[in-house]
Amino acid sequence: MTEMTTSRVFQVIKEKLQEDPKPIEGMETTYRFKLSGDDGGIYELHLNKGTAEVKEGEHGDAHCTIEMSDKNFKEMLLGNLNTTAAFMTGKLKVKGDMSKAMKLQTVLGKYDASSF
Repeated sequence: MTEMTTSRVFQVIKEKLQEDPKPIEGMETTYRFKLSGDDGGIYELHLNKGTAEVKEGEHGDAHCTIEMSDKNFKEMLLGNLNTTAAFMTGKLKVKGDMSKAMKLQTVLGKYDASSF
């Protein structure tokens, strides 16, 4: 996974969500990711009733902002990061609607992360 850039990871997430939109049907949420590190950046994931769009940078308001390192983000997608422990230790910060952050973890968990 360390070979794939963060930008590419977000494109793969978008592709997976588009291939199987069932888990995101009915969701109308914008997630902003503020990732630190050498391959960090700001990305937004816009979910709208079964569609997914990824944008770099900040574009309007987000329902939920997630801050963490690029490495921890990739580990989280692989299921190798305990998000509760990361939150409690400050490795993961959430601003905005916490329930939407928890929903995202559940949704992403429904997809095969082996291609990340």
